[in-house]
Parts: sequence; C-alpha cells; structure tokens
Amino acid sequence: MISRSTIDQVFETARVEEVIGEFVQLKKAGSNFKGLSPFTDEKSPSFMVSPVKQIWKDFSTGKGGNAVSFLMEHEHYSYPEAIKFLAKKYNIEIEETVQSDQEKEQMNERESMFLVSNFAKEYFHDILLNSTQGKAIGLSYFKERGFNENSIKKFDLGYCLDNWDSFTNEALKKGYDIKYLASTGVTIVREKKQFDRFKGRVMFPIHSMSGRILGFGGRTLSSDKKTAKYVNSPESDIYHKSKILYGIYQAKKEIAKQDNCYLVEGYTDVISFYQSGIENVVASSGTALTSDQIRLVHRLTKNITVLFDGDAAGIRASLRGIDLILEQGMNVKVVAFPDGDDPDSFAKKHSEASLREYLEESSQDFINFKVSLLMKDANNDPVKKAGLIRDIVTSISKIPDSIQREVYVQECSRIMEISERVLFSELAQLISKNSQDYKKNQQKEKQSFEVIKKQTEQLKEVNSLFILEREIIRILLLFGNQETDFVDFIEVEDEDGVIHLEKEKYTNQVSKELYLNLQDDEIEFSNEIFQSIYYEMIHQLNQEDKIEMETFINHSNPDISSIVTSILMDDEKYTLSDWKRKNIFVTESVEVLSKLVSDAILNLRRILIDKKIQQLINPSEGEAVNNIDLEMIQNYTELKKRLYSKLMRVV
Repeated sequence: MISRSTIDQVFETARVEEVIGEFVQLKKAGSNFKGLSPFTDEKSPSFMVSPVKQIWKDFSTGKGGNAVSFLMEHEHYSYPEAIKFLAKKYNIEIEETVQSDQEKEQMNERESMFLVSNFAKEYFHDILLNSTQGKAIGLSYFKERGFNENSIKKFDLGYCLDNWDSFTNEALKKGYDIKYLASTGVTIVREKKQFDRFKGRVMFPIHSMSGRILGFGGRTLSSDKKTAKYVNSPESDIYHKSKILYGIYQAKKEIAKQDNCYLVEGYTDVISFYQSGIENVVASSGTALTSDQIRLVHRLTKNITVLFDGDAAGIRASLRGIDLILEQGMNVKVVAFPDGDDPDSFAKKHSEASLREYLEESSQDFINFKVSLLMKDANNDPVKKAGLIRDIVTSISKIPDSIQREVYVQECSRIMEISERVLFSELAQLISKNSQDYKKNQQKEKQSFEVIKKQTEQLKEVNSLFILEREIIRILLLFGNQETDFVDFIEVEDEDGVIHLEKEKYTNQVSKELYLNLQDDEIEFSNEIFQSIYYEMIHQLNQEDKIEMETFINHSNPDISSIVTSILMDDEKYTLSDWKRKNIFVTESVEVLSKLVSDAILNLRRILIDKKIQQLINPSEGEAVNNIDLEMIQNYTELKKRLYSKLMRVV
C-alpha cells in the first residue's frame, strides 16, 4: 500500500488543471477553465475545472471530483494507480507499506490485464534491444525504416521472438496468470496448447491517452504471402480498436499546443512524422475512421488535417471520414501527397522545414479537395457533375454550425458555378430529413420516459427533503467559517392578546447558527451521505473551530468526495454560458447570506412539519382512524403558518 504521507504529498502538489489539461483542451473562463466533456458526445462545453478549489465537474454526466477521481473515471485507474501516475508526473518518491494477501486479491481483472500488457511491452522492447535475434531482425528492420534510438524508445517499439512460446513461458515464469495472457490476446490458448500471438513480428504497443498499454500491433517480416502483414490484439475489456488512435499519448500535448491534429493511416506514418519534428500526429491504425476516434481528438482541438496517400482509390474509400469529422463540429482540411508517396516516405525525403511548408501550402478545405478529386470523373457529364454537387452539399449538411454551412454553400456555388439558391434548397431538404429522423428518435425516447413518469411523481416528497439537506451542506461548505448578521423573529403579545413578530439582530458564525438550530429541533438528515458529511463538519468545528473543505474534496470515501465536488461546482455552472457578457448578472450568495441560512432552516422545518401533519392525518396501519389527534394537527398547522409568515409565503 502507498503510505499516507505520499498520498498527502500528491494531493498537495498535483494541479487539477494541469492533470486534466493532458486529456481535455481547456479554455479560460473567468477564474476557471471550461472544455468539452470527455465522457459524452457534445458540441458545447459542459466540463468545468476550478483551479482555486482544485476540483472538476462534468455537468453533462454529473461526474466530478479531484485530480485522482478524474484519472479513475477517465482512465479507469484504481485509486493506487492514480496516485502513482500523479507521483510520477510530479517526481514524488512513493513510499509503500506491505500489501496484504487480501489487498492483492482485490485487484480486479482489468488491472490484471493492464499489468500483463505492460509486462509484454517491456519484454518485447528488451528483446528488440538486447537479444541476438531481436537486434539482428527487429532492430535492423526499424533502422532500415530510418527510425532512430529516440523514436524506438519513445514509442516502446519491440520484437517478439520467432519461437512458438518464448514470451508465454517467460510471462508464466514471472507469475502472470494464463487467464490474463489469453484475455489480452498476447497468448493464444487452444485446448491444452498455448503459443505467442505475435511470433516473429516487430511490435507497436498501442497506448491510451495517459500512456497505459491497451494492446499491440504486430508486423510480420516474412515474405510469405499467406501470412497476414499486420496482426492486432483482439478486442478485450481494455482494448477497443475503434476507440483509440495510435500515437495519441505521444501527441496530445503538441495537438493542444498547435491547436491542430494531423491524421494519418499507419504506425510508421506517425513515427516518421514525429521523428521529422511534426509531433501533433495520430493514426487510425488502418481502420475506417470512427466517431469515437474523432471525439478523442476533439477533446484536444477543433482542427483536424487528414493526410491522404497519393493513391486515388484509397482516398475515395476514406472520404466518408470527412463527413464524420464535420458531424462532430470540427474544422477539417485535407492534404494529398504526390502519387507514389505516403506520409512515411514523404517525411523521409524532406527536411522538417520542407515538410511543414508542404503541409501548409497543400492544405485544402474539403470542398476544394472533393472537387479536385472527383471532377475528373465527372468530366463534362452533367449527371455526374450533379451527383458531385449533391455529394458536397450532403457533406455541408453534416456541419452543425449554420453560419459555417452558409459560407461553404457560397464557396461551393463559386467553384461549381451553380446558384446559391439551388444549393440552399437542396441543403434545406437534407437538413429537414435529418431533423425528422432526429424527432423520431426523440419520440421513442419520450415514450420510454413515460414508463417511469409515475415513479418520478412518487419521489417528489423525498426529493424536496434531499434538496433542502443538500442546501444546508452547501452553505456549510461555502460559508460555514464566515460570520454574518442574523435576524431572529421573536413572538411578542400586545395588550389585546394578539401575537406579533418582532425582529432581533445578532452576529454569529454560519456553521454555529445552523448547528444550534438543527440541534434545537433534534433534526437528523434523512440522507446517509449528508449525515456523514455533517457529523465530520461538527467534529472539525469542535476540534479546530472551522471547517476544512479540502478534507471532503480529497475524502477517502468516493461518495462523499463526489457529492461535495458537485455542490462546490454548482456556483460555477453559470460561467459556462458567460452570462456577464450577455448582461445577465447573478446575485452572489454571500450578499444574502443571512437570508440564505434562515430560509434553509425554516424550509427544512416546514417540510418536516408537513410530514408530521400527514402522519397524523393518515395514521399507520393498525391505528384506528378515530385516534386522530385534531388538536395536535391544529397546533402543527398554526406553527406552519408562523413559518410561512417568516418565509413571507401564503399557506
């Protein structure tokens, strides 16, 4: 186990905006940062990071927490792994205590698969650099491809010996379970036989955005045409080929810095570009581009440049990817290399300056690219030309931004020499069709919600209490240590026996005011998490006379940490919409703090009195109806009226 002192040092050192900035493109929003949710497919930012509070909140999913919880949510790290990741990032030495057998057994299957994958990466890399066969075959191949030592190390390249079970035997000898060797796909198990999947292949480890090994691509060096050129790890709990991009781990910082991502097809394309000085490059690993892969890039930048080989047939087959990129609201440009060249070969022939110059000068928007590619086929055939125009308008219809669509329509009109009116008419039909399809899907969702409508109505009373209890915890977290002026209403009877409410002013600490009122009413929170948070707060007040917010943000109980983070980030939500720029000004809670505290207490009393009246009116099973205490009901109702009077409401 990791020592408490190491964990404390990690929390003190780690900056949540720096950690999350490696995975999500963040932009300044007042004192906070905002970005697109890394957990959902969205066009407008709903993800907020607070450097002051050192927490984050994803308003689209409700997830939130600190730097550790982000790594656990996003990268599926265990708690110790997240701590180790941050310790490594900030050069903190890890002190560990002895791990018990029970703790070892608690490691889940995913973590076991990651351990196996990491061992395989290190094994293949060591074989490449230090074994006779690895140096003679694998290392020679990479050097022939022009890869230097830095690139080989940077991308963890390796080699699997051309023996049936060398890797598997070594892994078993080191204590790795055959179950996880099989589930990750590095070993193939058939009945009582087991052998290495990547026998005799050079190895390209595939990293997650945080650097964990998800799987492998293995290239054969055999000239046998019956042997597949590339073999990839099979789909597993940790490896989904359609959801990862090769090189994203090495490229993520430069993509965010350059605000652009170059997309290529193969592993060697990425490595050659990286070695040439173009580091903001990733590959789809030979598969058709998917929405998940595009969203991975979208977290870091809105700009993507697709690099195509000089092979025209291959380019046509890849055009669908452009429409997918446009659908995600991204800006897409295209670069085609000369016939016979691909990014790998072109990068090797040119200096960094020449490569950058070519990429800049050859970059086209997708309309010009499609026209230059497909116009030759259309030639002077009006039918084919009309088909090309429809194809371009279909692509334009995928763009979610209406202004951008109009600009592209104007550009298409100019290039294809056709009126904007006709193009807008075609565009309107396509958008209308898409809208109808969308409405149908929405209707299906609406019908499914009808099923739980009654349940929602039944939960209204519980939700009211939940909301009020949450509000009290929020006030304690944000303002518990502050002092403010309060007003109490004292009942005074005049000469005629009429009771009036008179104001009495006094000063008190917010946390003490809430505590005294809740104690007087002997109120217990109905929500267990709120009750736990409240008890810890009272303990802190008794010990140190103040509430330490960081204790709850970095709490060992993830439920407490999550709900506290959610509460703390609620006040930041309005900055996502930039209301000030629209001349909408939000009243600061601190300006009405006294009323905030008083209303929270009075409303909680009101709900509890309502519940008591209902219990008296509707006695529990076994109680006779004639036992209803009308006098008690009347007393509670009078009390309720006085509460409403203080809240300035009508009963």
